[in-house]
Amino acid sequence: MNPESVLRQIASEVSVCTRCILHYSRKNAVPGEGRPDAEIMMIGEGPGFYENEQGRPFVGPAGKFLDELLQQAGLKREDVFITNVVKCRPPGNRDPQPEELAACDVYLERQLQAINPRIIVTLGRFSMAKFLPNAKISEVHGKALWVNGRLIIPMYHPAAALHQPSLKATVIEDFGRLPAYLEMARQGPPQPSQPEEVTSSPESQMGQDEQPTQLSLF
Repeated sequence: MNPESVLRQIASEVSVCTRCILHYSRKNAVPGEGRPDAEIMMIGEGPGFYENEQGRPFVGPAGKFLDELLQQAGLKREDVFITNVVKCRPPGNRDPQPEELAACDVYLERQLQAINPRIIVTLGRFSMAKFLPNAKISEVHGKALWVNGRLIIPMYHPAAALHQPSLKATVIEDFGRLPAYLEMARQGPPQPSQPEEVTSSPESQMGQDEQPTQLSLF
């Protein structure tokens, strides 16, 4: 089955999923959307009110801000694949619970296998924890880390910048690094290793032949 067919199958399964209690209160499941061969996959936390109404990810105020961030990075929503760690809205937009994360992880893993992105951008701490369970977002946001052959880039959730205006400039700056990180990802990891942090800025690496300097994060 090709990636597009696999993603359609996953979306069909998610729409009728009863693996956790979130299905009791959902109006529409939100499996995700975007290019089946996207180089960049963005993973948020969970659908909100507007997403639950429309069955699409990031269509509320945070989604509009995400569209602006992508545009400033020279990207479009259609260029990436966007999903969440849970596919149904947690009541009252509360944090997803461990059993809900576990129930949805099977779908997320299948999406990752089908799309096979070069870069995963985690939006918020719950999606970051899937790939970097010991990291603090305040310390690693906007930095690229090699994990299992992919660049993982933890970012603050766009909603955080809307709730805390002091974060907005930081989020914009972090997203501005995406084009340079994509070039790094296309070159591939320097060597198989534990999670590694790209310590020098991507801007300083552009136009240089050597691989980015790496330093163990943990």
